[in-house]
Amino acid sequence: MITSNVTYKGALRTVSVHLRSGNEIITDAPVDNNGKGEAFSPTDTVATALASCMLTIMGVKANAKDINIEGASADVTKTMGVSPRRITKVDVVFELPFSFDEATKTILERAALTCPVFYSLHSDIEKNVTFNWL
Repeated sequence: MITSNVTYKGALRTVSVHLRSGNEIITDAPVDNNGKGEAFSPTDTVATALASCMLTIMGVKANAKDINIEGASADVTKTMGVSPRRITKVDVVFELPFSFDEATKTILERAALTCPVFYSLHSDIEKNVTFNWL
């Protein structure tokens, strides 16, 4: 089954439609690459997908342990390189306003580090992950 359809709208903008839900993602080229920077760039979506995936996998593990991590968040910083232009580093800083015991924290952190996007990103991309617990 096809996952999505991506259409080029001109002016370095795309619209991606998730076919099952109809949800859309708009991307623009970044200002430093001839774009308007009015939306996520394609590489922004890659970096952001890492944090989204990690939070999702943490949520799966939390549900299995019957705990709630609603309100957990992550700040993402993407660093670009040149020759070739590519993502060279992604920093993910989690804010986890919970007072879980150390064993639970370790379980959730390890779960995050097993997300499919983490494993899908090339090994040359530096991935720095910080967990800030309450």
